[in-house]
Amino acid sequence: MSVFISFEGVDGSGKSTQIKLLLQYLDERGVPYVFTREPGGTPIAEQIRQILLDPANRGMSVITEALLFAASRSEHVSRTIRPALEAGKVVICDRFVDSSLVYQGAAGGLPMEFLLTINEMATGALRPHRTIVLDVAPEVAMARRSGEEADRIERKALEYHQQVREGYLELARAEPRRVKVVDASRSVDETQSEIRRLVEEVLPRRFRGAGATT
Repeated sequence: MSVFISFEGVDGSGKSTQIKLLLQYLDERGVPYVFTREPGGTPIAEQIRQILLDPANRGMSVITEALLFAASRSEHVSRTIRPALEAGKVVICDRFVDSSLVYQGAAGGLPMEFLLTINEMATGALRPHRTIVLDVAPEVAMARRSGEEADRIERKALEYHQQVREGYLELARAEPRRVKVVDASRSVDETQSEIRRLVEEVLPRRFRGAGATT
């Protein structure tokens, strides 16, 4: 049984740290998985990533941004995600369609219908079985990134990132069975414990529980 799990959250919410710990957890249980990210995940999608995140492209329109994300996602799904799922693996993805709904929709102002249409075409209507949103105040997230070089999107105003956060919370209210909000302002261990519980709920039975072995 294949499982598709995506991680979402404002920039600086701790996704990289928490995903790394989750992958260690899956390794311990012998769970066959593929980790990937967006934008990116294939050579072409990684090139699009460079365009999207380059601070030199700060004048990019939100429509161009949305279309580039969808183009990158189309490559990603067809060449990385679907093959892994068809092979029966668990796919762990750092961001997916929900990012576009929130960043270009809730915060960027594009119509949700437009974003849903282009992303449905790009992904063949693929949806994660579970989406974990790491929730933290944007002010806290920005402080966590202090000292790191910010990309084009990270450099946007605090108000923008506040709208991103609210967009994620709204998604969770609309789809509570799929989208689970995790309070990422707690300690790393507390946050990881809840993530593991949420992931175990959708893992194949043989991989669940602290006593599972390879």
